[in-house]
Amino acid sequence: MVDMKQLQALFGGTFDPVHFGHLKPVEALANQIGLSRVIIMPNNVPPHRPQPEATSEQRKEMVALAIQDKPLFALDERELKRSSPSYTAQTLREWRDEQGPARSLAFIIGQDSLLTFPTWHEYETILDNSHLIVCRRPGYPLTMAEEKDQLWMEAHLTHNADDLHAQPSGKIYLAETPWFNISATVIRERLEKGEACDDLLPSSVLDYITRQRLYR
Repeated sequence: MVDMKQLQALFGGTFDPVHFGHLKPVEALANQIGLSRVIIMPNNVPPHRPQPEATSEQRKEMVALAIQDKPLFALDERELKRSSPSYTAQTLREWRDEQGPARSLAFIIGQDSLLTFPTWHEYETILDNSHLIVCRRPGYPLTMAEEKDQLWMEAHLTHNADDLHAQPSGKIYLAETPWFNISATVIRERLEKGEACDDLLPSSVLDYITRQRLYR
């Protein structure tokens, strides 16, 4: 019997700021595949992109406010406490050590990230410690640029969510999550112009941004 309460997922990002485009697809995903817990983990020093505008403390606080009434979600601060770049492979090794060898663990990424996945630091170790759940992004292909990477993906691909529960790691699952055309960049630009963003992020987060005078 597959334990549908066991599967946990880690969801990383800069969350500068956190918004409905982060939260709603993951809530839908949890219902679709039986996720018991989604741990949101803000990055501190993202290796692949510019530094966030909000401080680590502000981004942590915004995530905490966004999930305060959502029991599905938890907050993990470990990467915010690092002064060096955050590498997913390292974080997932730590998480696996904490959770033990038997628990089913997954890491949530977007389809755009899957395409660059072979460039990630020690990417080949990631599936040793977790599954990959890929949320769709319209306009991005589902094939890898290099044939060897495509063969790697196909070797680990599953279309059956039960596989994520039945084994602790090693599978890639392409999820049919809803797409919300919201980006943190657009939100920051709208806030800078004084435009309304009520439909894009939780009111508790918007109130915090106003109080902190962020993205002005």
